[in-house]
Amino acid sequence: MPLEIVQIPVLNDNYVYLAREPSANAVAVVDPAVHEPVLAELKKRNWTLTHILNTHHHPDHVGGNMALKQATGCRIVGPKADAERIPGIDVALADGEQWTLGDEAAVVFDVPGHTRGHIAYWFQRSAALFCGDTLFALGCGRLFEGTPAQMWHSLGKLLALPDDTRIYCAHEYTESNARFAVTVEPGNETLHLRYQRIRELRSKGLPTVPSTLGEERATNPFLRPMSENLRMTLGLLNADDVSVFAETRRRKDTFRG
Repeated sequence: MPLEIVQIPVLNDNYVYLAREPSANAVAVVDPAVHEPVLAELKKRNWTLTHILNTHHHPDHVGGNMALKQATGCRIVGPKADAERIPGIDVALADGEQWTLGDEAAVVFDVPGHTRGHIAYWFQRSAALFCGDTLFALGCGRLFEGTPAQMWHSLGKLLALPDDTRIYCAHEYTESNARFAVTVEPGNETLHLRYQRIRELRSKGLPTVPSTLGEERATNPFLRPMSENLRMTLGLLNADDVSVFAETRRRKDTFRG
């Protein structure tokens, strides 16, 4: 059976996820920014937390680690490349390793760029990717500790996954990302239609996450440096993909639309 995934909105725009593997009744929480809403949701569903899955060390992803570990005795899983900055880590994972939640296996990808030790978890059977702040709906993470080349390489790993992969990113940034995306790829009709749907959802207070990798492949400018329309807008028709990605990221960093 596929994972049962519950989305918990916390703070201003974070998403925390509970993922339950039914056959073993194993339950993981992904990137718990805070602990109280997680414990409340667990109590409501009568679930017992067995694991915390961290993608990277930022406080709005690990802030609930120690309180949840103290309350439940769960084990904390996180990136080997950044283990010293993951509070309470028990299991450190690296690129290409597999980790199991009950009977469901996840493949781990090292995806540095946003931070030097970021990882993502792909549960193939459930078509679910927990990618933290590497890939967003219509966006990608800021390059706080990495280079454009690193981030583009990381995104390339995720681009190799199937189109039906659901992107469980960690923030509701989609509407602001869409406002930027249409300025750099104005000729993408699929993007404009998606922007309309996003505005409708957000006007009703509904989430835009998860999206699918197929949607991102067709509309996310950070996955589309090969787009001629994007290259024309940036004035980089003959540049390499990394240079186009880097300029797209630079423009997003200063975008005020």
